[in-house]
Amino acid sequence: MTKLVKNLVTGGAGFLGSHLIDRLMEAGEEVICLDNFFTGRKENIIQWIHNPRFELIRHDVTKPIQLEVDKIWHLACPASPVSYQYNPIKTSKTNFLGTYNMLGLARRVKARFLLASTSEIYGNPEVHPQPETYKGAVNTIGLRSCYDEGKRIAETLTYDYYRMHGIDIRIARIFNTYGPRMDQSDGRVISNFVVQGLKNNPITIYGDGSQTRSFCYVDDLIKGLIKLMGCNHTGPINLGNTEEFTIKQLAEMIRSKIDGNIKLVNKSLPEEDPLQRQPIISLAKKELDWEPLISIDDGLDRTINYFKSQLMI
Repeated sequence: MTKLVKNLVTGGAGFLGSHLIDRLMEAGEEVICLDNFFTGRKENIIQWIHNPRFELIRHDVTKPIQLEVDKIWHLACPASPVSYQYNPIKTSKTNFLGTYNMLGLARRVKARFLLASTSEIYGNPEVHPQPETYKGAVNTIGLRSCYDEGKRIAETLTYDYYRMHGIDIRIARIFNTYGPRMDQSDGRVISNFVVQGLKNNPITIYGDGSQTRSFCYVDDLIKGLIKLMGCNHTGPINLGNTEEFTIKQLAEMIRSKIDGNIKLVNKSLPEEDPLQRQPIISLAKKELDWEPLISIDDGLDRTINYFKSQLMI
């Protein structure tokens, strides 16, 4: 009988983690979901609760845990500014201690380890678009530093375990991702705009709306993570969509899909908010044979339909 691959997904009840678990379970593998439910939600993984190949453990990654697994997908960390700024010290601890504990586990059981890093390690970039070779422009003492610098030290730890202990590592730098299961109150731009629009509230644009982002639909992103875990490249590798939009363009797209009469209102830009963010994904194309396939038009339709079901509209 063929031994099933056993996966540990930290932060598995979150937005990205739950979609990853769906793909792993559908592939017939075993999954342990580890989550402290600070931002994760049980309803995201409820469909697997009684499956014999699935196990849910409520646990905080800042504390060590002993498990036997083949692959560790380390996604645990609040990822939206509202969430990670709520308790910045906890965010820093999650990035450092959580990564340290999971790398220690990977070393003990000889598991392959994938770190979900972020485009935030590039800070407010002075190079545009951003290749993996760009070192970033990050403020060490700003309001976003707990996350930005936290992910930077997580990458440092991961590579030090690779160099010192031969851990089999992969690092993904994830750019803005959206889709079903986003938390409607987490402060991310697409969920904010969609929920405001569906509630017939004005859509709030911070700043003048000229700042840019690139948005990757969640299904595409998860395919990229799975390809990275299965390849022979340690990374870091950028995963994201290269199609760039201003925030105002995004607001207008969402408004046109919901109700063209909704007002757009401007508020002051939050401190440290990056003015540009767009990945170069030539490395992902070469090493993973990966690029996003779902258009912003299709992805927004799917996301709006999800929020309609959540808001019972």
